[in-house]
Amino acid sequence: MDGDFRNEFVRDPGALKHHPALVLNADYRPLSYYPLSLWPWQDAVKAAWLDRVAIVAEYDTVVHSPSTEIRIPSVVVLKDYVKPQKRVAFTRFNLFLRDEFCCQYCGARGDLTFDHVVPRAAGGVTSWENVVAACSKCNLRKGSKSLHRAGMHLRKAPKRPGAEELRNIGRKFPPNHLHDSWMDFLYWGSELEA
Repeated sequence: MDGDFRNEFVRDPGALKHHPALVLNADYRPLSYYPLSLWPWQDAVKAAWLDRVAIVAEYDTVVHSPSTEIRIPSVVVLKDYVKPQKRVAFTRFNLFLRDEFCCQYCGARGDLTFDHVVPRAAGGVTSWENVVAACSKCNLRKGSKSLHRAGMHLRKAPKRPGAEELRNIGRKFPPNHLHDSWMDFLYWGSELEA
């Protein structure tokens, strides 16, 4: 019983589970913006110990082993550059991100599903160019009708997003928590105040 408790504590110590590390590529840009590239503190410490990352910023909190004390990393940069993917996977999440989590018919947010612009019943295919985010109300209203017959219009034409385009859209949706030490690395290309 004591061993089970100790192992559970080591894997998820309550006071330390809220110290994620922002992971930057070797060019000091986040691997991804949405979801933001974060590692649990344990992975960041392990990667630093194995000399796979350089620690750029640290939390005030320290962890101890029998022979070592280390401040928990808050920002780490990979020593080897990871080439970003060029092709964007066609997933529900990426589709919603492309459409900025907004119904492409009425602009509503939340309670999203997806809709085939040209209905499958009319030969429409499941592709970037034919599927859009839609709220349940608009999806039900359109059903298997054409846009014209349903009297509906798209806010923007659906298209396959590029990887960089999707990363830039993801920057518009920061997570609920952004540590102060991350801020200098999250908004490359944003205009600086004069």
